[in-house]
Amino acid sequence: MDDAHTYAMPNQVKKEMVAIIGVIDKFYAMFDLKPTYILATRPEKALGLKSDWDKAEKSLSDALKDAGKEFKIAEGEGAFYGPKIEAHLIDSQGRDWQMATEQLDLVMLPKQFETYYVAKDGSKKLPWVIHRAFFGSFERFIGMLLEHTDGRLPLWLSPVQAEIMSIAESHAKYAKQIAKKLSTKGIRTKLNIGNDTIGKKIREAELRHVPYILIVGEKEIAAKTVSARYYKTKESQTLPVKDLVKKLLAEIKNKTF
Repeated sequence: MDDAHTYAMPNQVKKEMVAIIGVIDKFYAMFDLKPTYILATRPEKALGLKSDWDKAEKSLSDALKDAGKEFKIAEGEGAFYGPKIEAHLIDSQGRDWQMATEQLDLVMLPKQFETYYVAKDGSKKLPWVIHRAFFGSFERFIGMLLEHTDGRLPLWLSPVQAEIMSIAESHAKYAKQIAKKLSTKGIRTKLNIGNDTIGKKIREAELRHVPYILIVGEKEIAAKTVSARYYKTKESQTLPVKDLVKKLLAEIKNKTF
């Protein structure tokens, strides 16, 4: 899902790197995050020719410049088989996380797999390999996102998008009907028709950071509406069920953060 390897001639690397940087920016923008970039260069102990390393580092540097990115140089922090571009994020607590990487492999994979291309002069050449990973690692990304948001994931990403709860036992049937309508539309819904007080139900949903808390009682049943409370603003509004469904689906589609 995350890792990919691109085999390229040296003169193709810059273009590929620019495209990957664009995808990284677009991906993290969905979470309202803006990466900063670091170019990690040749370590003291490295495989391959220094001339190839110089050419590779220039390709990565030019790619960052062409993508309009300011970046820092991490001298000697590249892998022993090639330089790399690192994307870093600063979370809401000011901590630095290394996330996406664009690692250039000058020697390892091409030699191991005996991969060659035929140059214009008819000679066989080893390609360079771009190993890219947008998450860095999936587990690290999820950990960073949960830390960054304090567990308050956006609606489109939240495991439970809405929790429908009844004020009293007599309202349970109506709550079930709403839960079914939401679930049918693909909205991840939790039904809470237990015997706890409505105050306790709300508090528990807030602790779990459920984006939308939906409450039904006598007034809502009579008017065929639902009282919806958005956890980020704590604002409540009463609206018809069809309007609620439309509102939630629009927010999910737009990936509002």
